[in-house]
Amino acid sequence: MSLRQGRVGALVVAVCTVGAALAGCGGKSGDAASSSVSPSRSAAASASASKVPSGEGKNRAGDPLPGLPATSDARKQLAALKVEKPHSMSGYSRSRFPHWAQQGNKCDTRETVLERDGKGVKRDGECRAVAGNWHSLYDDKTADKAGQVDIDHIVPLANAWRSGADKWDDDRRKAFANDLTHPQLLTVSAGSNRSKGDQSPDQWQPPAKSAWCFYGRAWTSVKSTYGLSVTEEERGMLTKMMDTCTS
Repeated sequence: MSLRQGRVGALVVAVCTVGAALAGCGGKSGDAASSSVSPSRSAAASASASKVPSGEGKNRAGDPLPGLPATSDARKQLAALKVEKPHSMSGYSRSRFPHWAQQGNKCDTRETVLERDGKGVKRDGECRAVAGNWHSLYDDKTADKAGQVDIDHIVPLANAWRSGADKWDDDRRKAFANDLTHPQLLTVSAGSNRSKGDQSPDQWQPPAKSAWCFYGRAWTSVKSTYGLSVTEEERGMLTKMMDTCTS
C-alpha cells in the first residue's frame, strides 16, 4: 500500500470515529434521525423493564405507601389474580432475595425506608438512622429508636416463593425484595413484624384493624404487579380487609 493510500485510510477512520455520534458510519442514513434514543439504550431500558415492574414510587394523599391503588382498583386486581395452592418451599432461602441493596450515598434500602417513614430522622456519616420517630401502623405503636422497628415486606419473601417467585431469576427476586416504588416495604414495630413472619392475610392480620384497608390493598397490589398467585382463603380475607375501606 502506498504512503498516500495509508494516509487516506487513516483519515477515513478518524472521520468515522468523530462522526459516528452524529450520523453513524457504515449504517443506514436515516437511523440517527429517526429516534432520539440510541438502539443500545433502548435495548437496555427494555431489559431493565422486564426485570422490574414499573411504578411511580409516589404516595397518594393520605396513603402510607407509594403506589397504593384505590380500593376499586385493588378489588379489580384481586379478582384477576390466579388462585392456586402454595408451591413447594424446596430450594427457598432468604439469600435468594438479596437485600438490602445499596441506593446511593452509602444508604441501603432499609435506611431509605426508615427515612421515608419516619419523622425527624437524623443519619450519621454511614447513613444509619441515629434519631427519629416511627409510627407502626400494624399495632399503633411508636418508637424513637431505629433498633425498635423492622422493615416489613408486605408480601413476605417466603410467601412470594410459594406463589410464583420460585420460578424467577435472582435479579427479579432482588428487585422484589428492595422495591421502593410499589407498596411492598413498610416500617413497623419489630414485634408485629416477627409475629407476622411469612404468613398470608388469612393467617395473620394487623392487630390494629384500622390498618386492614391499606394492608389488603397493598398486598393485592404487590401480588398483581409481580404476577403472584393467591389461595382461596387468602383471597377471601383480602376481600374482608378491603370491606373495611370507607372509600
